[in-house]
Amino acid sequence: MTENSQDNEKTLSFKEKILNELAAANGTQNHSVQEEAQPLLGKEMELAESLESLVSAVEKSHEVLEKDTSVEEEPNKIKVEEPMGQSEPTVHTQADVLENIVRNSTISEVPSNVDGPGQADVAKKESIESGEVQTSVAHSEAYQEKVAPVAGEIKETVLPDSNTTDEREAKKDFSTAEPTLSRRDVAHGKKRSRADRTNSSKKKKRKNGLANRIVMTVLVLFLLGLGITGFVGYNYVSSALKPVDAKSTEYVTVEIPAGSSTKQIGEILEKKGLIKNAQVFNLYSKIRSYGNFQSGYYNLQKSMDLDTIAKQLQEGGTDTPQPPVLGKITIPEGYTLEQIAEATTVNAAKTANKNTKTPFSKEDFLNKAQDEDFIAKMAAKYPQLLATLPSKDSGVKYRLEGYLFPATYDYGKETTVEELIDQMLAAMNTNLSQYYSTIESKNLTVNDVLTLASLVEKEGSTDQDRKDIASVFYNRLNQAMPLQSNIALLYAQGKLGQKTTLKEDAEIDTNLDSPYNVYKKQGLMPGPVDSPSLSAIEATIIPSKTEYLYFVANVETGAVYFANTYEEHAKNVEEHVNSKLNQSGESSN
Repeated sequence: MTENSQDNEKTLSFKEKILNELAAANGTQNHSVQEEAQPLLGKEMELAESLESLVSAVEKSHEVLEKDTSVEEEPNKIKVEEPMGQSEPTVHTQADVLENIVRNSTISEVPSNVDGPGQADVAKKESIESGEVQTSVAHSEAYQEKVAPVAGEIKETVLPDSNTTDEREAKKDFSTAEPTLSRRDVAHGKKRSRADRTNSSKKKKRKNGLANRIVMTVLVLFLLGLGITGFVGYNYVSSALKPVDAKSTEYVTVEIPAGSSTKQIGEILEKKGLIKNAQVFNLYSKIRSYGNFQSGYYNLQKSMDLDTIAKQLQEGGTDTPQPPVLGKITIPEGYTLEQIAEATTVNAAKTANKNTKTPFSKEDFLNKAQDEDFIAKMAAKYPQLLATLPSKDSGVKYRLEGYLFPATYDYGKETTVEELIDQMLAAMNTNLSQYYSTIESKNLTVNDVLTLASLVEKEGSTDQDRKDIASVFYNRLNQAMPLQSNIALLYAQGKLGQKTTLKEDAEIDTNLDSPYNVYKKQGLMPGPVDSPSLSAIEATIIPSKTEYLYFVANVETGAVYFANTYEEHAKNVEEHVNSKLNQSGESSN
C-alpha cells in the first residue's frame, strides 16, 4: 500500500468517525450529508496544517524573545511597540491565543457551491457548520496534541492589524481573530523600543544639559559683571587719588573758609581743578581720619596727589594770600655752614620726588655767605645778633658760621640765595631776641653763647645732659682750665659732621695747630663750629649749677659720664671707653 493510499484511508476513517458522531447525535446516517460534509472536513484539515505552521512560527519567535534579556516585562506579557504609521498593537495572553486557535478552526460558513435538496438540507448543513463540526474539532486528538505544547510555552504575542483587502475580509469572517507579528516584526519592535528609549534618554540629557548651560551662562555673566564693576570702580577711585596733572608746575591759590566741612572743602578743591572728585576726597578723608583741616590761604599744585593736598590742608594756611611756594629747604640742628650750603640744593618738600634739586647751588651759597658787602648789609639789618660777629682775621673759616638757625624754609620762584640766607639769620634773631638781655647780664656776647652752644650741641643729646655739659664748660672757664673738647678739633680737621667711631675719638690729635684746638688754648674758639639748636642755646644761657669739671661722652651711644675730680674722670674713661676699645680689638683679632 502506498503512502497516498494510507493517507486517504486515514482521511476516510477520520471522515467516517465525524459522520458517525453526527449521525449518533441526530439519530440518522444520511449518506448525502456525509458527502456534503466532506468539503468541510477537507477545509478543517487545511486549518489543522495551518495551525501547525502557526505553532512552529510562534515557537521560533518565543526562542528569539527568550534570548533578549534587555527587555524587562511582566511574566505573562510581551509588549512590542508598533512602528510609526501603524495601528496600536494588541497584547494577548495564553488563553487568548488558545481561544483564537479554536475559533480559527471553526468554519463560519458553507461554500456556496454545495447544493442541497431543500431547506431542510440547508438547515442540516447549518447545523453541521454550527454544532457538529465544532464538536468534532473540539474532541480531535490532533488538535489536543498541537494545542497542549503551545499553551505551556506561549507567554504572549502581539498581533498587528492588517491593512490588506484579504485581511480585512478575514476580519469580517473571523471577528474574534487577532493579528500575529512575525519574528522580523518582533525584532524590529524591540529595536524600535530601544531606539525610543535611547532617544528619550538623549532628549532628557539634552534638556538637562541646556538647563545647566543656561545656569552656568547666567552665573558667568553675573560674576563677569561683578568683576568688571569692581575693576572699573577700583580704577576710578585709584585715578581720583592721583594728581590731576603730574607734570604741572603751576600753583593755585585756594581759600578755605573757617568752619568749612570736609565735603565743602572737596567741592572747593574740585572747582579749582586740584582734585578729580570731591566725593572721593570726602570718603578718603573719613577713611584716613583726616578731619582737622585748617582755614586760610593755600598755594597748591595740580601735580599734588590727593593725600598730599589733604595733609597740607592740616598744616594751616596764611591769613592773606602769599606767593606760591616752590619747595622747602630743611637745615638740621648741628649742621656746619658747608653742610647747610649742600642742604639748600635739595628740595625737602613732601610733594617733591627724592633728590629733587632746588634752583640753588652749594657754590652760590658759600660765595654769598662770605660776601663782605652782604655780611655788612645783614649786620645792619640784625644789629643785636651780628654786633659781635667774628672778624675776618680772627681765624674763623666762615664769619656767619653758627648764625644760621636750623629750621625748614620755603622758597618760591623768585627766591634768591641772598633771601634764603636772610631768612636763616632772621630766624636766629627771632629765637635769641628773648635772651639778649640775659646774655648781656652775664657779661657774655652773642658770639660767646653761640660758640659755646655749638660745642654743647654736639657733646650732649638730651636737654639735661646739655645743661650739665654747659656747667662743666663754665666751671673750667672760671678756673682757667682748657675746655678740651674733641668737637672743636674735629671741626678744625674738617671732619665734624662725619660719623666718628669710639676709637677715632680716643685717638684724636690734640696737638693740632689751630685756633680751634681748645686742648692747648684756654678760653673759647674764635667762633661757633656749627648751628646750634634752641635747646643747646637755652642750655648755654641757663646751665645747671654743678661742680663738675670733667665729662666723657660715648660718641657711639651718646651717653655722658660726669666727674668732679680727675681720678673719677680717669675711672669713667677706663670703664666706658678703654674697656670697650679693648673688647673691640679682641673681637677683631
